[in-house]
Parts: sequence; C-alpha cells; structure tokens
Amino acid sequence: MKAVVIRTFGNPEGLEVIDVPVPVPAPGQVRIATEAIGVGGVDAVIRRGTLAAYGFRAGHLLGSEVAGSVTAVGEGVDASWIGQRVWAFTGLSGGYAEQAVASVDDVQPLPPGLTGADAVALGGSGVVAHFALERARFAPGETVLVRGAAGSIGITAVQLAARNGAGSVAVTTSSAERGTRLKELGATHVLNRSGEGGQDAPAGFDVVIDVVGGPQLPLFLDRLNSNGRYVAVGVVGGQPPADFGMRLMDAFRRSLSFATFSSDTVPGPDRQAVRSSQFADAALGDLRTMVHEVLPLDQAALAHRKMDAGEVFGRVVLVP
Repeated sequence: MKAVVIRTFGNPEGLEVIDVPVPVPAPGQVRIATEAIGVGGVDAVIRRGTLAAYGFRAGHLLGSEVAGSVTAVGEGVDASWIGQRVWAFTGLSGGYAEQAVASVDDVQPLPPGLTGADAVALGGSGVVAHFALERARFAPGETVLVRGAAGSIGITAVQLAARNGAGSVAVTTSSAERGTRLKELGATHVLNRSGEGGQDAPAGFDVVIDVVGGPQLPLFLDRLNSNGRYVAVGVVGGQPPADFGMRLMDAFRRSLSFATFSSDTVPGPDRQAVRSSQFADAALGDLRTMVHEVLPLDQAALAHRKMDAGEVFGRVVLVP
C-alpha cells in the first residue's frame, strides 16, 4: 500500500511516497481503510525536526488521525466493528497511508451525515479546544483571545467560547479575509499576528488559548488581565524564548497563570464523550468544520508547503 514517510527532516520536500506492507492489527487494535487523513500542525512540527529529542527518526510515517471503514480487527476486539465508518487517532504515526491501525479505545463511530473530511477536521482539534477552555477555567462573560485562530483548533475554540457566553472573543490571524470568516464563527475582534489592531478590542484578556507559541509568546502574556489564564496548546510557530517565564514573575502581583495542555492527559472515555457530542453537533450543522482543501495522498508535500506558507484556513485533508 502507499504511505508517506519522512525521508529527511526539514522542508516538505523531505516527504516521500513509498510502498509499505498492509498493517496487521495487534491485539486491541482495528485496521481502517482510510477515506480521509487529517494534516495537522503537529505533523509539520515533527517533519521540521523540532521534536527530534523525542526519538523521531528518518522513515517515520506521519499522521495522527484518519477516517474510514474498519477492515479487520485484532485479538480481543469485537468483530462487529468490521464495516463501520469511524474516526481514529493513530498516535503520532501511521495516518498518512491507504490503511492504518489504531487502538479500539481511540476509535469513534461516525454519525450519519458527517463526512470523513469533516471528521478529521474536528476529531482531534475539537477535543483540544474544549478541554483547553476547561483548563483555563473559562467562565461566561470573560474575555478570550485565541492566538492562531485560523487552524482547526482555533476555529473550534472560537465557536465554543462564543456559544458558551464569552464577553468577547478576539483572534489573531494573518489577513482581513480570514478575520471576516472568523467573525462569522463568533469572533468579535480581529488582531494581527502581533496582537495589534482590532477596533475597540479589549486591552487585556481573562483567557488566552495559544496554538502558536514562538518568540512572540511573551507579548501575549503581557495582555493577560489580573488573574488571567494562558493555555498553550501548540508550538506551530516554534518554541518560546527560554526565559519567557520571567514575564510571569515580573507581573507577580497580578496572579497570572500559564499552563500547557495536551489531550493525552485527559482520560480516554472523557475525550470520547466530548468527541461524540461534537460529531453529532457537526452532523447537524451546529458546530462548523473548515476543510481548506482535499488533496491526494501523494501530494502530502504540497499540503505541508501550504501550511508552512500560512495559506491554510482550517485543515487540509489527504485522500488515498
């Protein structure tokens, strides 16, 4: 079967399409014939080599979420899964392929009316957005800033904050056109990537959800109100300065909080319950997904070039 691996870390040209054996599901796993493959920010971070310290090596098969039909089950898995359309989390490897395996505990049936592309635009990111706001102890009436809101996590976070009664929802993004689209989803103020602009935007925020990280992160710590909470859910813009914590100490008397968040720390049943609810909402049109473009699997490098260029609004989806 066809799969996409990292031949060399760095730019997207280091991705290569190769033939690999069809995976055999281990005990507790299912195998899925993929109909849609999500291209996420973490894929780009791995591809660039940013996470080399975590043991990623050349030949790594990218991809963490897929949608499709179950074609086989491993030992201990109910055979009734075979033939079901599902979304699945494959870990940090194995998704960019014609068939993928996943733990049955990380598989979610798809409701009627939800496409595979929509599922991979929401399945992982929606859970992150939900629990990041929970980690931030977000309450109705509070001001929220979503930094890097044009990606799938940010798009969902904007909608969740708005529909749960935020006093205002500001976003950072790269263009007026994207800002207009985010306002249609519930944003009230549009800032540029440096956090400037936005007519009548709040000077400070109670909650910041940050997908970007990078060297400008301390500037956004400065935008927290007293008792403000900052939750970093990604580093698509690179690691922040090593001394960024000094900003918190300098503002000691304002009682600011900074946290990182990974959905890996949420119990599986809790993740699945939120995901099931969000899938149902999306199927009904009550929660919007954004599929930027659908590309063939062998154009994974193009998908990554678009992400690196900042062209993507929502999520690029690969199909076999």
